[in-house]
This record gives sequence, C-alpha cells and structure tokens, in this order.
Amino acid sequence: MHQDLPALAEKIAKVLSRVAEYVVTQPAELRVLREMSDAEVSEFAKSHGWRVIRRLGGRQIEFYNDASMRAM
Repeated sequence: MHQDLPALAEKIAKVLSRVAEYVVTQPAELRVLREMSDAEVSEFAKSHGWRVIRRLGGRQIEFYNDASMRAM
C-alpha cells in the first residue's frame, strides 16, 4: 500500500460527504493511484463504499458514493 493512500482516502471521504463526486486531477494524487493496478483501485474504492471511473486515458479519476453499498 502506498504511504499516501490513507491521506487520499480521508480527503476523498471528506469531499464525498459534501458533494456527489470527487475528481482526482492533482498530479500527486494521480501518482498514488497510478501506482496501483485497476483492480487495486477498484478494491480501494469498494472498500470505502465508492465507485471509481477513469476518464481521459487515466489522466482523471472520479470517485462517487456507491448507492448500492449503503446500509439498509
């Protein structure tokens, strides 16, 4: 696991508590996610109750709260 991943997860969680999506465009944040495989990024998102979509050839990564993961 990348050492900056917990801080990135905290930032994403904070933003998603206020708005519907978080778009990762900062080079430092993208670097953390690019060091992970697609499966690892998907598992990271799933473990936090998010969905992830890669756009623009991986230059932009979007996280959303996953409504199907909400507690009943």
